Amino acid sequence: MLSVPGAKTVRGYSFFGDSFVYVIFEDGTDLYWARSRVLEYLNQVQGRLPASARSALGPDATGVGWVYEYALVDRTGQRDLSQLRGLQDWFLRYELKTVPGVAEVASIGGMVKQYQVLLDPVKLAAYGITHAQAVDAIQKANQESGGSVLEMAETEYMVRASGYLKTLDDFRAIPQRAATGGVPVRLGDVATIQLGPEMRRGIAELNGEGEVAGGVVILRSGKNARETIAAVKDKLAELKKSLPPGVDVVTVYDRSQLIDRAVENLTHKLVEEFIVVAIVCGLFLWHVRSALVAILTLPLGVLAAFVIMRFQGVNANIMSLSGIAIAIGAMVDAAVVMIENAHKKIERWEEDHPDKHLEGDTRWTVITEAAAEVGPALFFSLLIITLSFIPVFTLEGQEGRLFAPLAFTKTYAMASAAILSVTLVPVLMGLLIRGKIPPEQSNPVNRWLTNIYRPALDWTMRKPKTVLMIAALAFATTAWPLTQLGGEFMPKMEEGDLLYMPSALPGLSASKASELLQQTDRLIKTVPEVESVFGKAGRAETATDPAPLEMFETTIQFKPRDQWRAGMTPDKLVEELDRTVKLPGLANVWVPPIRNRIDMLATGIKSPIGVKVSGADLAELDRIAHDVETVAKTVPGVSSALAERLTDGRYVDVDVDRAAAARFGLNIADVQQIVSGAIGGETIGETVEGLARYPISVRYPRELRDSLEGIRTLPVLTPSGQQITLGTVARVSVAEGAPMLKTENARPSTWVYVDVRGRDLTSIVGDLQHAVAKQVKLSPGVSIAYSGQFEYLERAVAKLKLVVPATLLIIFVLLYMIFGRFDEAALIMGTLPFALTGGIWILYLLGFNQSVATGVGFIALAGVSAEFGVVMLIYLKNALEERADPDAAEVEAAVREGALLRVRPKAMTVAPDRGSHDRRHADRAAALHVRPARRLSAVAQTEDQDRPSTRFIMKENTMKYARLTIALGFVALTAACGKRAETPVAAEANQSTPAAAMSGKMDNMSMEPSAATAIKAKGNGTVTAIDKTAGTVTLQHAAIPEAKWPAMTMAFKAAPAITDAVKVGDKVDFDVTLTGGAGEVTAVTKQP
Repeated sequence: MLSVPGAKTVRGYSFFGDSFVYVIFEDGTDLYWARSRVLEYLNQVQGRLPASARSALGPDATGVGWVYEYALVDRTGQRDLSQLRGLQDWFLRYELKTVPGVAEVASIGGMVKQYQVLLDPVKLAAYGITHAQAVDAIQKANQESGGSVLEMAETEYMVRASGYLKTLDDFRAIPQRAATGGVPVRLGDVATIQLGPEMRRGIAELNGEGEVAGGVVILRSGKNARETIAAVKDKLAELKKSLPPGVDVVTVYDRSQLIDRAVENLTHKLVEEFIVVAIVCGLFLWHVRSALVAILTLPLGVLAAFVIMRFQGVNANIMSLSGIAIAIGAMVDAAVVMIENAHKKIERWEEDHPDKHLEGDTRWTVITEAAAEVGPALFFSLLIITLSFIPVFTLEGQEGRLFAPLAFTKTYAMASAAILSVTLVPVLMGLLIRGKIPPEQSNPVNRWLTNIYRPALDWTMRKPKTVLMIAALAFATTAWPLTQLGGEFMPKMEEGDLLYMPSALPGLSASKASELLQQTDRLIKTVPEVESVFGKAGRAETATDPAPLEMFETTIQFKPRDQWRAGMTPDKLVEELDRTVKLPGLANVWVPPIRNRIDMLATGIKSPIGVKVSGADLAELDRIAHDVETVAKTVPGVSSALAERLTDGRYVDVDVDRAAAARFGLNIADVQQIVSGAIGGETIGETVEGLARYPISVRYPRELRDSLEGIRTLPVLTPSGQQITLGTVARVSVAEGAPMLKTENARPSTWVYVDVRGRDLTSIVGDLQHAVAKQVKLSPGVSIAYSGQFEYLERAVAKLKLVVPATLLIIFVLLYMIFGRFDEAALIMGTLPFALTGGIWILYLLGFNQSVATGVGFIALAGVSAEFGVVMLIYLKNALEERADPDAAEVEAAVREGALLRVRPKAMTVAPDRGSHDRRHADRAAALHVRPARRLSAVAQTEDQDRPSTRFIMKENTMKYARLTIALGFVALTAACGKRAETPVAAEANQSTPAAAMSGKMDNMSMEPSAATAIKAKGNGTVTAIDKTAGTVTLQHAAIPEAKWPAMTMAFKAAPAITDAVKVGDKVDFDVTLTGGAGEVTAVTKQP
């Protein structure tokens, strides 16, 4: 199998009576192509297998496909386990296999009815009948043949000779030989015929009440689990009326419950996000029609994602819906920014044309200008978010299959949003943004945000170096939580059910396994939160379950959470179960069902950490595995460790003495037939009872073969008619050997299972590797490999180390395409690390570990953060473009304008992004608190006001812009956390231009660090807005030399007499008193 094209790992298991070979293919290999290749190579090796060995290909499914399990229970107590197993094997199994999506229905537990022929060797010798003759007679008596057809009276009759054995009397009547006088010797004369159970390799038990029979519905690879389970339930409901009275089908595991809970929860979260987006748009815009523009784009974008999902075959599952949930907050960003810009443009036009009404072509022109101003950059910014998920698409193995649906749906949703932002949104704005557009500062929410941010910005602009240092220190503090964060492949998912998977020592008998299984199930059932306990020892009748008899697999279903004790959590529940179930010889392992089956499929390891010891010498492998087990138990965080035993299997060896056998005319095959048939119970055929088939076994009575001495004295009839004992021609002894043999890629191996609790996976593996390397001595030719979930984590980290830098380079290129300047692209990229600050700290504070999931969260953050910076930089550049040749003061004024003017759109884009703080979203949600802060002043000139003015050239001042970015970001973070400023602020009125839109936001800001002394000055300008409620008048004034203020638009306090004396558009001369950055107009004179 190692030569099969595409095979990555070939894993072999050899048990008593069964062997399994699993071929693990590379990701992306077509399942049915792989099966055909395996069959092709299997045919080549078939001739080299023993004559009695039969090979068969397993179902087109895996152990992960165990989606539904049930038990058959007889409430009347009138049916035994064999009858229940017969119902499962010959009724339910065939009916359920007809359900679409079902690959196999595996039977488990119960007892298979068997016709047992117990030959009496003494009587055989007395009649001169050998063991082989008795077997041959039975086989000849159990067959059927046909005799072609006869034509009688123009009718064709088919001739048949029926000879199947049907009853015990049929067996007893089988002739063996004719005795003297024509009296036949029948099988009943030399044997006892009875019904009994076939040797069991699998046991099932329910709720500690006793053994049951059951079945496992195995999903075909690639099929929809929820639809298949629903169809199985419907089929069982139909079949219940055909079951005998009192026989019930009890569900013991149902994956659809987890699927339904997950989908329902995510559906509710999606609806909540829709509602939040609608509320945010309504609150901030204060205009229902404008809010509808943003709201309408959401269902259209999500619908487009669903359509593509449908054609691609991506199901609605936890991860695919999570992708849409992550995208929703960012999907409306473009629409929100466009709407807000349209509001600004409309306000400006109305203030410039107070006597006119905006309508017709003019209105569409204003809307078009608003969309064209920010549309291209918004499209590219959404494209950046889309492309930021490239690393997720490159993930391989489990992590790739797990996060691929999330990456696909998020990409589809964001791509749809990008297209809608430049096509549909401008049209909707033109159609819906009508009527009276309320000024931004008439909204109390906007005023509150501005009042919070304005003092923080003022302090930052006056002390940029201090704030820069504080921000740098804040970022530097992440070094400490990074050293404290643990690592794991994936956070634990609460599946709702639990698997108890202890391993006993080898050599456990079926009766003892049944006893232990019932004891553990009964103990588990004593915990009040447990609903049902279905225990399995050994294997089900399927190739997807290579479990030895000493391996238990108990499925625990819990009651609904509202029925749990107060304060009980899943972790506490596992701890209580672990304390409750303490039996000698059992090493406890508690794992989620799906997680466990995925791990066992990929690595063969049932525990979170596995140590694989490979080599040629089994005794040496066993010694090293024992040493690893001993060392592992000393590692903090390891709850249990168990090494497989390679020498604890117990064997009764029958070594044939060739010389002695030859003296009696016996060869090796003759003696081995006695061992396999008379002792082991050879299956020589089967009865045909309608659809059912039951095996026929021939062996000697138990009392003759239940001890070493009994085996030695077993009678053997020689070809010459002599009667000897088995001990005459063979040596019978007890020996130890391997209870099970495992190979991986053709190398013998043994495994050590390590379960962990209370500590992260990466730290434990690191300590374990160090301890093993230090304390375990390896022999030549022996290798140790660490497997399990840790293996996936290493692979994912290695891949992300290569792909994430490449993705950042792609984002940088896109930023350059947007702005056409390397320094501006570098400016935005340089602020990305600060977005990680909040994410890292929130992971630490919430007690989460670093994992692939948190890595995906940070990847999503990088794209969204870059998009935020693009939008902010656009605003700032627009503010600068309105100043033809800005000096240092005008540059700073433009920065203030860009920072304060766009508080509303930035707050709107952040608010919908804040979702639930789970392990994947926590880092992103925390970083979103930092994101608006560090973006609101992405560029600024921070030179001292007394220094000569310089032309605003981005290339010359990049470091200064970045410095102020960090500084203002830190202060805005404080504001975002809810710290209100103490300085009183005034509300703004309508604004007519981008510069005017800044008015009122600077009424408490000092352009001069020492502006605490009152200054009386004179100025002239144009009235652009009047707010009689707030008592302010907004003036677009010329420079005021006394205060060293440049020309700008600003709101001043004014008495009612002044606000009543002027109107918007008046050109006035005014007297103003400036105190601490605040201004009050004390007198005003209209210009002619």
